Amino acid sequence: MNHRGGWALVQATWLSWMQHRTFFFILAFGWMIQPLIFLFVWATAAGNDTISGLTRGEIIGYYLVLIIVNQITYAQTNWTVGDLIRGGDMNRLLLYPMSPLYNTVASEMAGKMVYLTFVVPVVVVLALWLKPEMQITAVTLLAFIPSLIMAWLLRFLWGYWLALLAFWATRADGLLALQDALVFLLGGMVAPTIFLPDGLRLAATLLPFRYMAAFPAELLTGMLDSQQMLTGFAIQGFWLAVAIVLYQVMWRRGVGHYEAVGG
Repeated sequence: MNHRGGWALVQATWLSWMQHRTFFFILAFGWMIQPLIFLFVWATAAGNDTISGLTRGEIIGYYLVLIIVNQITYAQTNWTVGDLIRGGDMNRLLLYPMSPLYNTVASEMAGKMVYLTFVVPVVVVLALWLKPEMQITAVTLLAFIPSLIMAWLLRFLWGYWLALLAFWATRADGLLALQDALVFLLGGMVAPTIFLPDGLRLAATLLPFRYMAAFPAELLTGMLDSQQMLTGFAIQGFWLAVAIVLYQVMWRRGVGHYEAVGG
């Protein structure tokens, strides 16, 4: 990869997006709506009592962290990969002195920089208003950083290999929508995973979608013991390795299959 060229692309994309930051702030707010709704739903349901051992303040803390985690891990650029393939624009990217993946990653990084300038102040205001409770320690804080990086990589690469199906199919957007739906259900959005029925909780534990969003938030807010942390990292690492392999296979076969005019 041409890292110098990639960083220049990040800067150029960020400056371009900042010119239209109001539009992207609206997008970021839209992605906040779901966790905000369920924050108030579960906080109200808890009241002065607890739900599955979580107090109202702990539920609020979890969802505030989840809002930021979701903004960082959500891979919005995967939705444009299919359009690049179908429209022939992938021709241009294949001629660049860097991997086409770097173009997508650069857009991802620039987007995060724009979105977080809006989301972080909003979350800080909500925290001052709602007064969350979080059991943050040095261990959970240090473990949170790699779990967050792995969550973004997993969510990005999982969506990217699904988007690469556009090399063969007319549209792959339906599978990306299915991934978002499964993250919503099993990734801690609709409810913290400990609130889920036994069957859904087992599915959330074994499938990759929890490790794209909920796991870093659960880890930082002190919802996991040391054994659960280690098990979570092992499963997250396994699914990340699977996503990397699937991306490499889909990319190599897809480029070999690719034929387009235009771009």
